[in-house]
Amino acid sequence: MDSKHFSTLINDFKPGIFGALNEKKEELLKEGRKVYNLSVGTPDFEPPLHVMKAMEEACKDPNNYKYSLADMPELLEAVQYRYEKRFGVHVEKDEIMSVYGSQEAMAHIGMVFCDPDNVILVPNPGYPMFEMSGILAKANVEYYTIEEENGYLPDLDSIPEEVLKKTKYMIVSYPLNPVCVCAPDEFYEKLIAFAKKNEIVILTATSGDTGKAAMAGFADVEGTRIIVFYPKNGVSKVQELQMRTQKGANVDVVAIHGNFDNAQSGVKQMFEDQELAKELADKGYQFSSANSINIGRLVPQMVYYVYAYTRLVANGEIKAGDKINVVVPTGNFGNILAAFYAKQMGLPINKFICASNENKVLYDFFRTGTYDRKREFILTTSPSMDILISSNLERLIYRIAGNDAEKNKALMQALNGKGAYTITDDMKKQLADFYGNYASEAETAATIKRVYESDQYIMDTHTAVAASVYDKYVKETGDTTPTVIASTASPYKFTRSVMNAIDSAYDKQSDFELVDELNKLSGVKVPQAIEDIRQAEVRHDIVCDKEDMLAEVKKFLNI
Repeated sequence: MDSKHFSTLINDFKPGIFGALNEKKEELLKEGRKVYNLSVGTPDFEPPLHVMKAMEEACKDPNNYKYSLADMPELLEAVQYRYEKRFGVHVEKDEIMSVYGSQEAMAHIGMVFCDPDNVILVPNPGYPMFEMSGILAKANVEYYTIEEENGYLPDLDSIPEEVLKKTKYMIVSYPLNPVCVCAPDEFYEKLIAFAKKNEIVILTATSGDTGKAAMAGFADVEGTRIIVFYPKNGVSKVQELQMRTQKGANVDVVAIHGNFDNAQSGVKQMFEDQELAKELADKGYQFSSANSINIGRLVPQMVYYVYAYTRLVANGEIKAGDKINVVVPTGNFGNILAAFYAKQMGLPINKFICASNENKVLYDFFRTGTYDRKREFILTTSPSMDILISSNLERLIYRIAGNDAEKNKALMQALNGKGAYTITDDMKKQLADFYGNYASEAETAATIKRVYESDQYIMDTHTAVAASVYDKYVKETGDTTPTVIASTASPYKFTRSVMNAIDSAYDKQSDFELVDELNKLSGVKVPQAIEDIRQAEVRHDIVCDKEDMLAEVKKFLNI
């Protein structure tokens, strides 16, 4: 068969050590030599009788031939018992996953942890599937040598720093196949210290919502620190208070004089600073990120749309296989990109309706094919959408550019340098499933008031943008396909804007008085996260210029 029919990944697969040993065995047998095969083989002794009887009885039960979407509770309990009895370690049931042997586990572990061009470290010689786990994930495989003079243990100090900086994981397995040695206890102590050498610094920017979530997730997590930048006066008072009261010895929150684009750009610049990366490594730190910069956040967001679809089917509003539309209020393009990925995975989505506020750079892009950030930045009542540089749009551009990294890079360089780029006609055709529009501040407030008066439902400002744009879409197209509107925030975070939209008289009250009034009107319990900050101590009060973001990071890390 023509080689073009095969994936290029196949070129990375090398002859395995067991195949080489088998070839050597066959050579020796042809020479008349006696060979004791201790390599790949099948045991030549019978299993214990009780094991064979248990297998025989299990084969008679038809329930054992069904697919299972989750491990049996009895299996999970047995694993818990084993770990507690043998190792004195308690593991939760959701930390356990059964696999059909170690090879299956190794085949998938790379795809869980690695992006293309990440590095994994594997022993040489080692079990063939070790390196296959990286190859299948399109990661770069680096080898550390196992030699007799070092007791067949890895020389951790000899692994180059430039390799370690890119390494996602290192496989260390003892007893080691094929050299058949075990590692002493003191080696594991050294290995743990080696793994903890670089403390992970989560560096991120937020327009209000996800910053608090990231901080809460990493607060006091061993081996991590988190630094969050947000625009001063660019988030709601409740959002700001949630961040400024966040507990955690490893947490730092900094407001900047500027907007979200300034904060996000400043963070990206630090990620791209090679000198800074070296300085961090020398001090035992390395950067990672959360929120929009980290593509991992799209995985749970994809689930939103799958779940919504299943609810529509379960409620009888659509039949399985019917198409739906989705409306997403967006500024950084992450949530709607997750819906796009969900469609690529098979979810029947007809139209992606991209709703913008008055910072309507995305609306203009979908109408014209030109992305132009050279415009006035407007502070609105939907601050999480006050964005002119939509970082996740780059990931969509990469897709419609034919997954051409160089073409994508050129467009992003044009955006950074000239402030704008224009996609080709062919790329624009691939955006046929997208529709863009925007809602003004007046339209957003009017939608909140109208929906409350008609349905006694109180929506936040971001959801109101989406609802307003959806009305425009239906009027413009006549499309009445069942539609999911993504409600991306709680009105309790934007009480002043929401309550003023319903009645301007509410503006005389304080923010937490408005929380109580919203509770009365909606009948929805005040979220505990809001209650917690009523009397919480303000722990973070740093404000800096956007040019001083790096200095604040260094101050926090004492470098």
